[in-house]
Amino acid sequence: MAYEGRLNKLDDWRFELPIEGSQHQSASTPPMRVPGLVYTDGKMLEAVKGDDALYQVINVATLPGIVGRSIAMPDIHHGYGFAIGAVAAFDADEGVISPGGVGYDINCGVRLMRTDLSVEDVRPRISKLINTMFNNVPCGVGEGGRLKLADHELEEVLEQGARWVVSQGYGWDEDPQFMEENGGIAGADADLVSPEARKRGRGQLGTLGAGNHFLEIQRVDTIYDREAAAAFGVTAVGQVMIMIHTGSRGLGHQIATDYLGEMRKANKKYQIPLVDPQLSCAPASSPEGQKYFKAMKCGANFAWANRQLIMHWVRESFEAVLGRKSIDMGMHLVYDIAHNMAKLETHEVAGKPRRLYVHRKGATRAFGPGHADIPEPYRAVGQPVLIPGDMGTASFLLRGTQTAMEQTFGSTCHGAGRRLSRHASVRQYRSTDVIAALERDGIYLKAKSKRVVAEEAPGAYKNVDEVVQVCHDSGISRLVARLTPLGVVKG
Repeated sequence: MAYEGRLNKLDDWRFELPIEGSQHQSASTPPMRVPGLVYTDGKMLEAVKGDDALYQVINVATLPGIVGRSIAMPDIHHGYGFAIGAVAAFDADEGVISPGGVGYDINCGVRLMRTDLSVEDVRPRISKLINTMFNNVPCGVGEGGRLKLADHELEEVLEQGARWVVSQGYGWDEDPQFMEENGGIAGADADLVSPEARKRGRGQLGTLGAGNHFLEIQRVDTIYDREAAAAFGVTAVGQVMIMIHTGSRGLGHQIATDYLGEMRKANKKYQIPLVDPQLSCAPASSPEGQKYFKAMKCGANFAWANRQLIMHWVRESFEAVLGRKSIDMGMHLVYDIAHNMAKLETHEVAGKPRRLYVHRKGATRAFGPGHADIPEPYRAVGQPVLIPGDMGTASFLLRGTQTAMEQTFGSTCHGAGRRLSRHASVRQYRSTDVIAALERDGIYLKAKSKRVVAEEAPGAYKNVDEVVQVCHDSGISRLVARLTPLGVVKG
């Protein structure tokens, strides 16, 4: 349903959904408590208005305890409850926490590695590198992993995250330093993860999955900010990078499923009015809210551990094909960041610090220079921000800004955002045509499923260059480097 209500232009990149005059989907909708704020430009605005995502932004603005604005990033599109590309912050004492504001793939995220290699080093071996990565990293729907965990080991993964994986020899001691939350968020409680979620996750650690998840060997195409790039280890055009995009697999999905049921009960118990049952939530300070929060952290830790194990096998793949040690090839982690999380953070609101549950669903943290949660080597320039493309499109490395801290609770976009549903993409694109187009662009693709190739065709997504440009021009993150694919692994 296209949006036809008021949308006030604040500047070239920001549009407000005002409390008075925004179009609601029904007369029974509870009133908005805060305005909506949409980051986009005139070119993309009509597409943003074309589905019901702006109604979802309005719906979120009705929830108790919301602070500031209900925010939409330029990659926004329809999601479960909250739109994908949504940011909302709720007061720690008076607000709510909602699984719909996190999503089913808890801590779906992106990891970027740098290398000392050049395009000339890898292009002659690109097919062998991609095939070796494909063989070393299980991928596909429901695919099982190489690492089989005992019950106590799975509990340690859920509560420690990537640090447990590194302690078992899968990585370097320096790796967790360069991850959001050091690869393991405190306060996770494995006792709150159901047997069904454990069953689904036990065999999936170190697996890629399907959908928009990928492994990519990339080249630095453009450097925009040489100071920040140097701090992040990006030194030259043509430098080879590796990007990993995946999340918490079946374990995170089951945690979300389990607690959505609990939240529906909590809604009735606490008499929280909802315009959409998909927004089911509980007071953040309630027992139900805290149980979900601690279980969600387990899903997040599993995802960080998952990407850590995948990175280890990517390093091994490069060693096997190129005959050199990964440390000698400079295969260091630049950063690992989540884009489906709720986190308890302190932000300044009306000149005073407030503790807030910041929900970022299809949105990425973008803390500005000087923040204590940024790794010390990056603190002067701001947090690395990773925005993935999809197969034939570019990905981007940006940095967080003070503007993001002031306007978006330290948040920015997470990708291009879908333009077509997966079903619509399959109807419009043939996998053989997509593969041929990639080959013409010099991109080698190894995919387990032809259907996924059609579902994830580059044309199914918005133009990632345009989406990222809005974030840069509005100041909520700043361009550092543009990365283009040489080879891709898809589930």
